[in-house]
Amino acid sequence: MDGDRVKLSVVVDADEFEVAVDAAFRRIGQGLRLPGFRPGKAPRRVLEARIGLEAGRREALEHALPDYYGRALVHHEVDAIGRPEIRITGGADSGSVTFDAVIPVRPRLSISGHRKLRLEIMSPEVNNEEVEAQVDALRSQLATLETVERPATQGDLVTIDVEGVRGGEPVPGLTATEYLYEVGSGAVVSDLDEYLNGASVGDDLEFEAEYRDGEGRVSFSVSVKAVQTRLLPELDDELAAEVSQFSTAEALVSDLRDRISHAKRGQVGMLARDAAARAVADLVTIEVPPDLVESEIDERIRDLDARLRSQGLDLERYLEATGQEPDEIREEFREAAEVTARVDLGLRAVAYVEYLDENDERLDSYLDVMAVQTGLDVEEVRTRLVDSGRMLDVRADVSKRAALEWLLDDADIVDEAGNPVDRGLLEPPEPVIPEEVLPVDETNGVDPDNNGGTGVDLEDGEPPGDEEEDA
Repeated sequence: MDGDRVKLSVVVDADEFEVAVDAAFRRIGQGLRLPGFRPGKAPRRVLEARIGLEAGRREALEHALPDYYGRALVHHEVDAIGRPEIRITGGADSGSVTFDAVIPVRPRLSISGHRKLRLEIMSPEVNNEEVEAQVDALRSQLATLETVERPATQGDLVTIDVEGVRGGEPVPGLTATEYLYEVGSGAVVSDLDEYLNGASVGDDLEFEAEYRDGEGRVSFSVSVKAVQTRLLPELDDELAAEVSQFSTAEALVSDLRDRISHAKRGQVGMLARDAAARAVADLVTIEVPPDLVESEIDERIRDLDARLRSQGLDLERYLEATGQEPDEIREEFREAAEVTARVDLGLRAVAYVEYLDENDERLDSYLDVMAVQTGLDVEEVRTRLVDSGRMLDVRADVSKRAALEWLLDDADIVDEAGNPVDRGLLEPPEPVIPEEVLPVDETNGVDPDNNGGTGVDLEDGEPPGDEEEDA
């Protein structure tokens, strides 16, 4: 066995497995029609005589094995990152059931080069260009349009007749007359901006381009009818009073500067942590285990599906609308998923080499915050995490947070010009509460399929090499 797998040997005693066999026969009975019995009402002895005990035990194994395996992972705190290879080693016909599970686990790395990192982030100071951009946005609210005789340029508004055709048929939504279009907006296809930039009144444009419906190339015919430019009013006290609550231009500009400063200073912590994460990811030189990348892709797809459902959609309809296959969307996520996996491995390695990964006080503080956020007693939070098998993840999260903060404390953080960034802006974020901790009335926050360790005797695991894993 290599260094990224462990083996668990599990024993399920006969009495515990007998409960699963009884349940298996009840499920089998629901689908059988036997003379003299209503569906699901035939007693087990009748079913055994009809199909044999082996069929019931086989059904019980298929149904209960994932639960036994999951409880073994929780008991031994195995950091599994992929599907196990399970081999039944005994009890298929009678008595206690034993099986071995060979499990891909997250590798533990050694790391170097993480000390005294130089992290460059966007300056939190406000520059005049940023203020001017906000002023122009306000001025544009009261802009007027002036017809010009010159060729269209970026930002101009052009009046066009446009027709999009595919296979000899007009494409819905791509045919319009007297359509007012901003050059450079990319509102139809990017190729349209390229052709309109430099076009004059009377020009007829013909080109082909891919459209976002993913159904193939579209032939466009465009006639330029007019070119207009925006005239922005000067910023004065009258304009300031019209577009804001301020009576003077000076007060308006001062407020805009303060708002930009507040927003940029609020981003410093996030930008610095992102920079530290990217830096530590670059220090991970091993090939990331494929199981870890696939797991991260799965998580991103689940997040996408959840966001879509919150908008009244789902992943299947999203794929239909975008013309994508499931494998294509997985490939879209792959590069970012690998970076996230490298960050994960790198932060865990930093936590290990800097002795940050075993700190009960830090974990207790983390659980205290969770308790306050959920309104639960801290011991209830702890119990729910343990019962749901999430405590290992929470410990890792605490360690990775500690590693990230250690990197920030140790690093030189500068802006683009090399000026030191105010460390007072590096406030750590609030922890994210796992679902298993959130109050749930019916299940009391505990996975109803996880009934603890009753009846399951977990033998010592066999990790890579000659070492033994403590139960």
